[in-house]
Amino acid sequence: MKKKLIIFMPSIEGGGVEKNLFLICNYLTKKYDKLSIITVSNRYKPFFSKKIKFIGPKNKLWHNTNRLIKYLICSFYLIFEIFEKNNEKLIVSFQGNLFSILIGKILKVKILARANAAPSGWIFNSIKKKIFGVVYSYADIIVVNSLEFKKEFKKFFNLNSACIYNPLDKKKIYRLSKQNNNYFKSDKNVLKIINIGRIVEQKNQILLLKALNVIKEKINFRVLIIGNGILKKNLVKFAKENNLNSKVKIINFQKNPYKYLSKSDVLIHTAKFEGLPNVLLEAQLLKKFIISSDCPTGPKEILCNGKAGFLFKNGDYKELSKKIVYFFQNQKILNKKVNYGYNKIYRFDYNLCLKRYYAEIKKIF
Repeated sequence: MKKKLIIFMPSIEGGGVEKNLFLICNYLTKKYDKLSIITVSNRYKPFFSKKIKFIGPKNKLWHNTNRLIKYLICSFYLIFEIFEKNNEKLIVSFQGNLFSILIGKILKVKILARANAAPSGWIFNSIKKKIFGVVYSYADIIVVNSLEFKKEFKKFFNLNSACIYNPLDKKKIYRLSKQNNNYFKSDKNVLKIINIGRIVEQKNQILLLKALNVIKEKINFRVLIIGNGILKKNLVKFAKENNLNSKVKIINFQKNPYKYLSKSDVLIHTAKFEGLPNVLLEAQLLKKFIISSDCPTGPKEILCNGKAGFLFKNGDYKELSKKIVYFFQNQKILNKKVNYGYNKIYRFDYNLCLKRYYAEIKKIF
């Protein structure tokens, strides 16, 4: 009987999780003949190997529905796919883990579930904590993407997990970073700031604008925020009300954000919680200074407790504003932090991380 991997990812939205999804899925096609992905997001099909079968609704209207509806729709497709005969199956879940784990448990299909964000960011009460703990205990393997995240999973749910860092496709990032862009000019007296991520509450970009509002009379800066999300209007409104329009530009998700990142001076990351933020790794690879919230989990690990960049208290825009000014005034002496981070990038080796995924899968499949 042939083995078949079923990837469960109801909503593909173009963020860091998705970058890992593309790399991992395409790598696994080299190991397994049959691999399908269950999703409503057919528009991302070009990012995947042609060997991967897409399963899900074809109507584009589903792209704009909320995640819960997408999870429910894809859960039905998952059940039907499991009932297909003549294949031994394994579910590899990247999203909607509660749904996929329960389906796998009920239908007696093994499952590897990849958790994407620290429990301290999305567990808000004891009932929710109990439900998540019980459901996750049914997974055959839980994968997290940072050591701090691994500790949190143990602390919150008393569950063991495998830590596999995000695979970093260095060649692709270097190649795309060389493309031209017209946003950042070469004026040395202007600090070029970039923020990349979905514009949602978790990523907390409003914090960056609040920090910039404090220092707008102290230093010259130019800011580019790249991302889509429901809070984009809030950012535009804040920038307009505080006379930041001429200094701040917000553009939609870009297939190639690296051409902008490579021309910036500093990446500022303001998230309230994470797993292991890809954008910090990408900035490190391109030798950009990083200022990040010390949120759970990932930034502290990537920045080596501050040896490879600046960490500020989660949610503290005043501290962030001071860090920005200090960096602007001391860029040359702080370059040693950039080099320190670059020399630690080997931890996220593309081939090593992908091989670890295959090794975990082989333990149960």
